[in-house]
This record gives sequence, structure tokens and C-alpha cells, in this order.
Amino acid sequence: MTMTGYFTHRDCWKHEMGAGHPECPERLDAIEDRLLISGLDVALTRREAPLAPLSDIELAHSRMYIASLRGLSDGLREEIEAGGPTHAQVDPDTSINVHTWDAALRAAGAALAATDAVMAGEMENAFCAIRPPGHHACHDKAMGFCFFNNVAIAAKYALERHGLKRVAIVDFDVHHGNGTEDIVGGDQRILMVSFFQHPFYPMDWPHSSASNLVNLPVPAYTKGMDIRDLIESIWIPRLEAFRPEMIFISAGFDAHREDDMGQMGLVEQDYAWITHRVKDVARRHAKGRIVSCLEGGYALSALGRSVEAHIRVLADV
Repeated sequence: MTMTGYFTHRDCWKHEMGAGHPECPERLDAIEDRLLISGLDVALTRREAPLAPLSDIELAHSRMYIASLRGLSDGLREEIEAGGPTHAQVDPDTSINVHTWDAALRAAGAALAATDAVMAGEMENAFCAIRPPGHHACHDKAMGFCFFNNVAIAAKYALERHGLKRVAIVDFDVHHGNGTEDIVGGDQRILMVSFFQHPFYPMDWPHSSASNLVNLPVPAYTKGMDIRDLIESIWIPRLEAFRPEMIFISAGFDAHREDDMGQMGLVEQDYAWITHRVKDVARRHAKGRIVSCLEGGYALSALGRSVEAHIRVLADV
């Protein structure tokens, strides 16, 4: 059995963006419930996520942006004390409450702590059950439910703090990871491979032509077998040639056929297959080292089942 870490923190439940918002605390409840019902929880090494140091957040985000987000949080707290609104809007579908700052630091901190633990050999791989998600967060901009780009921060951290030469990012969310692309595009130490529904959110994002990005835009209603074919013919050869020393996964499960946030047709078995293929590459080139971070996934039952399938492969159970 593989030693697999599970990183989370109760602060990640406290961030919320208003009644009815799809990126809600119940997403983490759905994952926890599924792991408990399936018995998979006993196979995992549970760790509490620390607060990420701002010096590590700065590996992926500008100091001015970080300060502005913290200022927005502090200002909201003062407004609430004066009887003002409970949320501050960042973009049309993204807002903060007084707990968002700490939740975002915990989410990034989970990715960093998981990286440390995997690099130290304490576990072969890890899953971070975190929110807010991260892959739309750009170098100097929050958007799409995201504030800090957890995977990009961890990838840069592995390079800068652990001295790795090459790391890969695998993004299988239904939405394009434009924030990750913004941060890592052109950095030849990082190979990013992704598929995403197109045209779709973020509609007006100009896709980069940087050579370290392998973007696979696919039309709505694309099913799992088509995705598998694309991964086998395009992702895998690039990953094999790159020989990453560690792999980071932006694990979004909103390409599931039951998820109304997208119009793709993946099911749990597809996520298990993708995880198997990524794990094969990791074992050949990266000593099995994988850190996976939750991104999207908004149909609660499908999310729980899909994360279970993903973690079962990571943990070899």
C-alpha cells in the first residue's frame, strides 16, 4: 500500500460566498462523507494544513496583489463591525467573507506542507482537500472562485525551496486553468498539461503559445474515451520526454457528466484512469511524488465519488 497523505483544515469550511453559491463548504463535507462511507479514510495519513508564509505565496503572486487582498479582508471586517455587508465582491462570481484570507492561506499551506512531506519521503503522494480552489488565480488577480493559485505556488516552491529541476502540472478541471498558465507560462522548468471545455469560462482569456504549455481544448459533450485517447497520444509523450521530478495535479471534477457547471461526459472510472496514467509517469521519473489539490467539482455526489476514485489510485487500495 502506498503512503498517501490527506491535507485539509477546518478553516477551509469557513470561507463562503453567499447562499446558493456552487463553490460552497458542503463540497468538502461530500468528500469527507464519501471517504468515511467507503472506508478509504483509514488508508490515509491525515495532516492539518498550516498557514502558508507570505514569502512562499510571493513565489507565484505579486506582493502588491497579496497586500490588496489582505487589505480587502481587513476592510470588510471593519465594515461588518460598523453594520455593513458580510461579503466584499472581487468579480461577478467571486467574493470574500471575513474567513477567506485564512482559508486561502490554509489551502496554499496544504499544498506546501504536502510538498514538504512528499519530498521528505514521509509519504509517496498526497491529496489536499482544500478550498478556495486556485487555478484561475493569476499572478496579480483573483477570479473564478480563486484567490491564491495553490498548485502554481507549490510547483514554484518545489523548484525554489527543494531544488528540483523539472516539475509538471496536470490540470483536468473542465475550465481552463488560465491563472496557472499566467504564472508558469514560459518557465521551462515547469511543463503544464491540461484539457478543458472550449469555448467556455474564462471566455476572453488569450491562450498562451508558450512551449511549456500543452493545452487541449475540447468541445462540449466530449466523453471520457475521447479524453483518454488525447491523453495517451499527446500528454503522455510530452510528460515522458520532460521527465518531471515531481507532479502536481489541479484536480477538478466538474467535467463529470452529472456536473451542471460544465457539459462534458467524464465518470469516476475516467478520473481513476487519468490518475493511473499520471502515477505511471511519476513512478518512472519522479519517485512516485505527486501532490494533488482540489479545484472544481460542484455536483456533490459525483464529486465525492470522483475524489474517492482518484484517491484510491493514489493510495493503491
